[in-house]
Amino acid sequence: MTNQQLGRLTTARIYDEPVEGRYRILVDRLWPRGVSKEKAALDEWLKDIAPSGPLRTEFAHMASRFEEFTALYREELDEHPVPVDHVVGLLREGRDVELLYAAKDREISHAQVLRSYLLEHLE
Repeated sequence: MTNQQLGRLTTARIYDEPVEGRYRILVDRLWPRGVSKEKAALDEWLKDIAPSGPLRTEFAHMASRFEEFTALYREELDEHPVPVDHVVGLLREGRDVELLYAAKDREISHAQVLRSYLLEHLE
């Protein structure tokens, strides 16, 4: 077994300036407004790792629903392991991965839930 170092996992808004050397994955189901494909500088768009449409609509970025949203989103991730395994594989290869999202709130965001979930699956 090798001692290869895991890649770093970060989150950022799609509207932030790209950071050199990070593998950029858009983790939203819908394309963000006002962002061209060139400006996004994506390596990948993983729609299937985003919350389902009904869950996203029900949550509506309301802080009071975030705990319930987190539990339901984690259940969805459990049911769809292929995109999760893909990102975990990139991290195990030593790639620095940046999860990109469009939501304004940096703390109450599915990307934060996803980051935590992915880190647990690296252990």
